[in-house]
Amino acid sequence: MTDIVYQTQYRDEFIASFEQHQSLLRDTVTTEAVIKGNQAVFLVSGSGGAEAATRGANGLIPARSDNQAQNTAILNEWHDLVRKTDFNVFASQGNQRAIMQMTTMAVINRKIDQEIIAALNTTTVTIGSATTLPSVDLFQHARVKLSNAEVPWDSNITLLCNPAFIAYLEQAPEFSSADYVNLRPYTGDDANWRDQPMGYRWKSALILEHPKLPGKGTSSELNWLYHKNSIGHAANTEGMDNAIGYNDEQKYSYARCSMDMGSVLLQAAGAVEITADGSAYA
Repeated sequence: MTDIVYQTQYRDEFIASFEQHQSLLRDTVTTEAVIKGNQAVFLVSGSGGAEAATRGANGLIPARSDNQAQNTAILNEWHDLVRKTDFNVFASQGNQRAIMQMTTMAVINRKIDQEIIAALNTTTVTIGSATTLPSVDLFQHARVKLSNAEVPWDSNITLLCNPAFIAYLEQAPEFSSADYVNLRPYTGDDANWRDQPMGYRWKSALILEHPKLPGKGTSSELNWLYHKNSIGHAANTEGMDNAIGYNDEQKYSYARCSMDMGSVLLQAAGAVEITADGSAYA
């Protein structure tokens, strides 16, 4: 016999695993709510760079047409369904129903960002290479590309970058010094800050780190500097559809999250793809 009987204590409250739970990009693009149908058409209109004209020799003012383009986002249905038997919910540690609801919403929120990133990845304006280190100079190169294309440098500009990119920027005095930049969280809501990486406001642009960009941790990381009007994201008017329920006949609980959505590149000139070498920080 032994005079020591050990007891194992299981913590009832669960701890969320490391993964992105919220969409980080939806507020940085142009959004449209679709009432019915599987397509959303975004109209991009402008003068086409027209210049003012004087009256012609016939005494008439020459007329012109506006430059208009329609861009279509194709909506697809996306779902995530979690199912657990009544016994597994009963016998498992933690609040399994709450875990199901949390994880299924996270899956759809990540899909929103994947759709937007896929649209950004279709731009034809590119700079950098696999040997280019992230730097203030690389940012400025992309900024000049946008400015040369007459993209307005306003509060709608976002630098979407890999963790290594922002790590290099933070070492540059032009970025880290309070004389140049006002550092702020991406969201002012303290209740949500844990679900979003830190964002910065620098040169009137939002600098946003994202954990799921193509090439992360390699010598060919993809980053983008873009204007809000360069990407369109459409979704059904109801937005995210959540269902939580219990099947009495089969004795299982379920949580489902669904969303009908699609993204499209509206103006290639307004999105610059930046390739940089972030492998040193992998």
